[in-house]
Amino acid sequence: MQIIYWLLVALMVVGIIGAVVPAIPGTSLILIAIIIWGIVSSSFVAITIPLIVTVIVLLLSVGVDFLAGYLGAKQAGASKWGQIGAVVGLLLGFFGLLPTLPFGGPLLGIFFGPLLGAIIGEYIYRRQFWLAVKAGVGIVVGTLIGNLIQGVLAIAAVIVFLVTTWPQVFGG
Repeated sequence: MQIIYWLLVALMVVGIIGAVVPAIPGTSLILIAIIIWGIVSSSFVAITIPLIVTVIVLLLSVGVDFLAGYLGAKQAGASKWGQIGAVVGLLLGFFGLLPTLPFGGPLLGIFFGPLLGAIIGEYIYRRQFWLAVKAGVGIVVGTLIGNLIQGVLAIAAVIVFLVTTWPQVFGG
């Protein structure tokens, strides 16, 4: 039983990483691990609080994701073109289709893709390079701040799980 517990905790750690790094599942992995623990331990009563907290964290994470990107874009004066460019850049960067990145693969593309995409999208719309750069940086900074907040929320969900289930597994 302890081996399964530690494997699920490891899955939750991947979920924490995924909450911060785009394109890796985050809080949803934590939720899945908690549900699996409820099934394996045959004690859904023991996971009621972690389950509720994690569902709330998942909903908050979605809200933070949209709000942080929006506020970052708004603060920098970005248009919808910059936001669309950031999404396209993220996808192209993740799949390694950025010709300017012959090394680093998807992980590096995830970080540079949205920035380049936002700058290109904003430049197409405004035709002013420095405004496009400002908007691109604003979108990326907003997204990074949102990802950090999601990471903190994911850590909180895992801590709640550990605190409530530890006595069940290890006694005490």
